[in-house]
Amino acid sequence: MDIVSIRDLSCEQIDEIMDLSEKMIPYASGEKITKALDGKILSCLFFEPSTRTRMSFETAMNRLGGRSLDMGTPSMTSLAKGETLADTIRMLESYSDVIVLRHPHEGAARLASRFSQKPVINAGDGAGQHPTQTLLDLFTIKKNKGKMDGLKVAMVGDLKYGRTVHSLAEALTMFGAELSFIAPPSLQMPKDTIKQIEKMGGKPKVSSKLEDVIGETDVLYVTRIQKERFPDLAEYQKVAGIYRVDMDSLREAKSDMIIMHPLPRLDEIAPEVDRTPHAKYFDQAFNGVPVRMALLNLILGGEL
Repeated sequence: MDIVSIRDLSCEQIDEIMDLSEKMIPYASGEKITKALDGKILSCLFFEPSTRTRMSFETAMNRLGGRSLDMGTPSMTSLAKGETLADTIRMLESYSDVIVLRHPHEGAARLASRFSQKPVINAGDGAGQHPTQTLLDLFTIKKNKGKMDGLKVAMVGDLKYGRTVHSLAEALTMFGAELSFIAPPSLQMPKDTIKQIEKMGGKPKVSSKLEDVIGETDVLYVTRIQKERFPDLAEYQKVAGIYRVDMDSLREAKSDMIIMHPLPRLDEIAPEVDRTPHAKYFDQAFNGVPVRMALLNLILGGEL
């Protein structure tokens, strides 16, 4: 089973992953030990920088009793000699049981899945999809709010290049959440994504002002302005730092509103917010381990 897009999963399958993720928490924290995937090997192939995604996948596999292989920097492999992605994937499938791929080009993970007989998991493809981030985001929301249906979720920042929000917006619509997209016109949610959400029955609000929705929001999902994806540095400089969540901007927020962020952050969330009950982004980062443990266990047929 490949996990290339959140669309590859039904609501029932996502619920199954959520339930198993909850059971994985004591194993993810080291309180319990399992050898569910003893003898299984995970290969990480990352063409872009990563801290949380790469390390949480490796941690997840290790906590399940399996092992992980890291291809390292592409420039130090045969990719630097001109080896194609297809050939690299064919090579990796002979060494491992599951492949985790991050690539700068949208569609690369889908392409890789066509050349591999082993499961391929998309760890982010350009400005496209990041399905496992979506799963841990959903888990974080459900864990803190107990549900997703009817929640008012505001996504703020770089909604054009921020691949995490593309997958998450579709998934939340599947579960009945009400969405607001807060971004400057140049960084608004892509029209194709909005059309898909509307096709699914959603009616997202579109605005450029956080103050328009902050008072009614249950979940504030903040994203970094992604400098590395701008074709023109001057365009990036026009929007850098346009949104900043600080104590002043939270005065109108609900007392139980939670703030999430896929990390890394720059200056879009002030450090003093970290000490408030609103801040859930570091819990969110930890949740990547039990969620990816659950996913790997289901894909590879492990038993706790």
